[in-house]
Amino acid sequence: MEGKKAVALYSGGLDSTLAIKLIQNQGIDVTAVHFYTGFCITETKRRRGEKREDGSHYMNPALKYAAKYGFKLEIVDISEEYFNIVTNPKYGYGSNINPCIDCRAFMYKKAREIMEDIGADFLVSGEVLNQRPMSQHLKAMKIIEREAGVEGLVVKPLSAKVLPPTIPEIRGWIDRNKLEGIVGRSRKRQLELAKQFGIDEYEQPAGGCCYLTDENFARKYNEVISFQGSITRDELYLLTIGRHFRLPSGTKVIVTRNEGEGRFIRGLSKNYWFFEPVGKGAVAIAKPVEDRDLTDDEIKAVADLVARYCKTDEKGRINIKYSSPQNVKEGIILGEKLQEERLESWRI
Repeated sequence: MEGKKAVALYSGGLDSTLAIKLIQNQGIDVTAVHFYTGFCITETKRRRGEKREDGSHYMNPALKYAAKYGFKLEIVDISEEYFNIVTNPKYGYGSNINPCIDCRAFMYKKAREIMEDIGADFLVSGEVLNQRPMSQHLKAMKIIEREAGVEGLVVKPLSAKVLPPTIPEIRGWIDRNKLEGIVGRSRKRQLELAKQFGIDEYEQPAGGCCYLTDENFARKYNEVISFQGSITRDELYLLTIGRHFRLPSGTKVIVTRNEGEGRFIRGLSKNYWFFEPVGKGAVAIAKPVEDRDLTDDEIKAVADLVARYCKTDEKGRINIKYSSPQNVKEGIILGEKLQEERLESWRI
């Protein structure tokens, strides 16, 4: 109907792209919204200035494909509020640390606020019934909409024909017969629609957009919770970078893997014990369990750990500069490549 507007949750993936196209084709003015949680792998790496293996820069997929396919787009940072969703989800986690039901409900709430602010009439989602086990079965979908206060207002164009009619369909704002009835994980129909709409490029779902669904991230998260009983917001976001180690004393060490992570860690260096080589290689931060200085033995252990990931001399040695929080204590120590056995025993 003329004058109707919608807000679409947009990831940059094929499903959400097709969902917007299906609604736009019915004359609806659609605004795409992409939420930044702090745990989107591609966007987090882009913000840190990391590069892909081929040397190219990471790009926000929603921004890239909204521009390519002509969508109006708003990117909304919800990372500060999102901490409580991750650490205390009402409906629990999936197979890792993914609070999918709570996450979706929270995004619907934020999308509803935007819908009301711009005078839109309903929401659009690229979800497919039974595509994902935790949040995309019918019972979960109903819970999510109820929690977000958007019951009947979320159109899922890819599965609309096998879902209960929504308010926009009942009131004739959109034609249900022009929507799809996809169920399950097969991509066959989506690929047919992509060809029909001229969509020849999109973010691949197998790429793993969210750190919270990654088993390595989950392992690091569970280790922190098991060791200290809780986690701070800074500690949570630090799980997205680097190699993580726990010294026998309990001191936590994070060693960077690339230049982008190095730049990020340097920005935090005044808040932690900071280690960097006099030469080329990784940098690291360290934090004792209690509010205390590192011992001489711990400083030597971290230096040896950092040396493992540096360009050393033929004997595996390199000088490592270190400093305490706020640079109260500084020095240089000889780092000697840590032996494999000790390395693996400290690795998280």
